[in-house]
Amino acid sequence: MGLDELTDDVEAAYVDTDEETTASLDRETRHELAMLSAAFETDEVDELLRRAVHLLFQTTVDRGTLDFHLRQGYDVTYDEYLSGMTYDEMTGQDQYPQRDDERRYQM
Repeated sequence: MGLDELTDDVEAAYVDTDEETTASLDRETRHELAMLSAAFETDEVDELLRRAVHLLFQTTVDRGTLDFHLRQGYDVTYDEYLSGMTYDEMTGQDQYPQRDDERRYQM
């Protein structure tokens, strides 16, 4: 997989989540959500869920976990996704053909 596949998968997931998402919560998650709701003095659970997603995303980016999973699944990093090109494309390393060391010195 590569950058194009990642872009396609992100766009497809974006469309899927654009529709109203409902999540079933277990007892522990409901308790934690209730605690956060009380602490932040808000009745809007949607806002807390948005904050949670932002925090999880930022944490995975900061720790390198997102790049690890993207590299495993798509062979790209988040920076490559944002720029729209791989590091090899950025540095020009993919412009030159691979050296054939066996035929290098043949005349």
